[in-house]
Amino acid sequence: MIFLLLVLLVVIALTLATMLAPERMTTIGLSAERWRSGLALRHASVDGFDMPYLEGGSGEVLLLVHGFAGDKDNFTRVARFLTPHYRVLIPDLPGFGDAGRDPAASYAMADQVARLHSWLAQLGIERLHLGGNSMGGFIAAQFAATYPKMVDSVWLLDAAGTAGAYEGPLLERYQQTGEMPLLLRREQDFDYLLAMTTHRAPFIPRFMRGVYGRRAVADFDLHTRIMRELAESPVLESMYTNLLTPAFIVWGTQDQIMHPNGAQALATLFSKARVRMMDGIGHLPMVEAPRQAAMDYLAFRRAL
Repeated sequence: MIFLLLVLLVVIALTLATMLAPERMTTIGLSAERWRSGLALRHASVDGFDMPYLEGGSGEVLLLVHGFAGDKDNFTRVARFLTPHYRVLIPDLPGFGDAGRDPAASYAMADQVARLHSWLAQLGIERLHLGGNSMGGFIAAQFAATYPKMVDSVWLLDAAGTAGAYEGPLLERYQQTGEMPLLLRREQDFDYLLAMTTHRAPFIPRFMRGVYGRRAVADFDLHTRIMRELAESPVLESMYTNLLTPAFIVWGTQDQIMHPNGAQALATLFSKARVRMMDGIGHLPMVEAPRQAAMDYLAFRRAL
């Protein structure tokens, strides 16, 4: 009886905490996930932008870059299977997550590539393996093309940046109306964002969804401009051919944001490419199937 009472009191306390301090509870939850993945929060600054990042593990450097409307914690769960093998670095890009924001700055892909390069120079990193999802995949591919001697391989998960990836009704609608599920006007639109970006939606408590939704709404004006800059950035095949960096190209067959045709477009661009289509997965393989995504990546790295 006393045990059941204690359990009830704990449940009540947690319920009140999530209602009265959702941001604090979100921070606690994220900290626990990072700890389980062997990641610690670090801080850096580049070109006037704060760039917090997660770091864990040791060995060869693996830098992971989040996508549009995402942040460093998009890779926290998959990192659990990677930190035993590599030194994993996961930054917040300027304009996203907990990184700095400057309404007057440019966030075009070339500018984000340059900021990542400056950030790596601060950390004293001269060679690395590079991964990215969606917009982060665009940045990773362009970084490898710009600094080929630095990058030993790329891991591109449902990457933006090719004409093939931009096929389909969603981006056509964006070009016609400016409407995009990654741009949130209302807090409750986060549920729609999650439904569009995942086929196997991960469990996210209601209070955390509210926190993420409010953050996205606060960023609506800035992210609308960044989305426009992303859409106007030249596609990769218009700038590069026959890239020699070994590439592991991963795509969810149920992706509703970037068309799966982008996988073949990237495979044509990278002469040493391996493609993995993940059945029943949406736009965020590292979120929806973190263990499988990591195991596939480890197999790719072993084969290099």
